Amino acid sequence: MKNLIIFDMDGTLVDSGDAITNTINHVRSHINMKPLEKNYLLENLNNPNINSAEFFYNTPAFTKKQTELFEKYYYQACVVDLKVYDGIIDLLEKLKQNNFKLSVATNAHTPFAIKMLTHLQIDSFFSTIIGADMVERSKPHPDMIIKTMTQLNNDPCQTILIGDSHKDSIAAKNANIDSILVNWGFSNHDTKGIDCTTNLLKEIYARYNIHQ
Repeated sequence: MKNLIIFDMDGTLVDSGDAITNTINHVRSHINMKPLEKNYLLENLNNPNINSAEFFYNTPAFTKKQTELFEKYYYQACVVDLKVYDGIIDLLEKLKQNNFKLSVATNAHTPFAIKMLTHLQIDSFFSTIIGADMVERSKPHPDMIIKTMTQLNNDPCQTILIGDSHKDSIAAKNANIDSILVNWGFSNHDTKGIDCTTNLLKEIYARYNIHQ
């Protein structure tokens, strides 16, 4: 029986596209690089086949200056124009009513995630909120999923990951858990992704034989 659902945050629970775009372009402006167009930037944000530092800043790894510029700007920008995707609150309420434990595993750092989810008043739905700073390796590695299951005393056979990127599905596979991809975030998986929260709930009920 599935009883734990781990959610990705950006592009799954919340639309933070403007803040992420503005922050990356803020860093680029300080290292004499031109801004990137929002859709192009977000499409590549969760691409597991690219080196993000090289792609966004033309360096083999994130430098101390880039990290400091990003974190200082993003801590203020992350709640500007931040929105919960349509239907998410109703989805979380219904999952809670069906006795699911809910958690967040995000490649954002935990202080940002807590600030954003608290600002949107949905933090109380989640038993744990685990960001990239709490594990050795972020998604697509399985570290934060394993940490979540350990903290909540769950087995892989009891756990589902819901996200919007291939990094999420790869992380789930690496942790030996089921996953469901959604299409309303930063990635579009065509017919392989769920297009709205109503259909996501139906998919969860049908896939795991849960009676409404």
